[in-house]
Parts: sequence; structure tokens; C-alpha cells
Amino acid sequence: MSQETKWYVVHTYSGYENKVKEDLIKAVDNAGLSDTILEVMYPTEETIEILPNGKRKSVTRKVYPGYVMVKMVVDVVEKERPEERGGGVSRELVMNPRAWYVIRNTRGVTGFVGPGSKPVPLKDEEVVAMGVERIPIVLNIEVGETVRVVSGPLENFLGRVDKIDPERQKVKLSVSMFGRETPVELDFIQVQKL
Repeated sequence: MSQETKWYVVHTYSGYENKVKEDLIKAVDNAGLSDTILEVMYPTEETIEILPNGKRKSVTRKVYPGYVMVKMVVDVVEKERPEERGGGVSRELVMNPRAWYVIRNTRGVTGFVGPGSKPVPLKDEEVVAMGVERIPIVLNIEVGETVRVVSGPLENFLGRVDKIDPERQKVKLSVSMFGRETPVELDFIQVQKL
């Protein structure tokens, strides 16, 4: 049996995200589960608000009110599938029951996101898109190659790679629009090698 780290989404009462985060961190320390529940957070973004007097004020807003993200170590159980189901091996993620209990019984938590009582982890693409964590993506392309845009307003456009910035996980493309080459900057997850 192996282990993996996955992000789970916990539903909370709206406005209680910070309190749930603090209580959950304390409960994890008290239960000795800091090696199983690695991180608790809720994504925020900085926005500029213009006040009635014309002054600008920087404000931190919750991106997903009513939700807290929890990074956990889970066991991976591999099971042989019966021949009538196509055979092969299926993978099942099993959460530590003590960790589940601590999270589920933290004041302000209404449950995990998932069908019924079965928590479903976020996919790596969802983790990156939601701004929860920056997972390094290895892009197997080079400057000068043609790639396809797979998401965003330029979806299905083709573009030539002008620059790759692995530090910021960005790629600069020249995309032909209306007969002109237009420079655009996209995230690694938005492009795909042809």
C-alpha cells in the first residue's frame, strides 16, 4: 500500500472559514495528526476597492466563501478488478478515519464536498486552476514549436511558442487572429503540444 497527498474541500458556514481553519489546525495538533493533515487554507485574492472619496484601498477577499481546503496524506489501495468488469487494477484512495473524524467534528464544518459521505479529492488541474497550490507542470515543448490552446477565450487556436517561463509557469505565443500575429501569454495548463 502506498500513500499520496491530496487536497479535499470542506464545506463550512459562510463567514466562518478563518475560525474553522484555526480550530482545525488546533484539533490536528491536539490529535497528533500533523503528519496526516498537512495544510489547511482558504484561497484569497487581493483586490483594489475605490472608496466614495476616490481613494483606493487594497482588500483581501475570499475566493470561495463557505469552503476550506485541506491537504491530506491518504492511502492508495490497489484492487484487482473481476474479469467481467474488464480486469486490471483499480486504485482507491482511503482517508485516515481519525483524520476524517477530526475534520468532520470541527465546529463550523458541515461536511466534505463529494457524493453522500464519501469525500472526493481535487484533481491536480483543479488545484492549480483554483489557486490552492502551484503544482509544477513540466511542459514538453520548445521555442518555435506550434501548440494548441486548450482553454480560455482562445481555445482551439494554434500558436507558435516565442518564450517559455518555467518559474511563472507561463508561455508566450504568437497566435494568428484576423490575419495578424498577436502575442498572448498563457498558463502552462492552457496549452498542449500538437
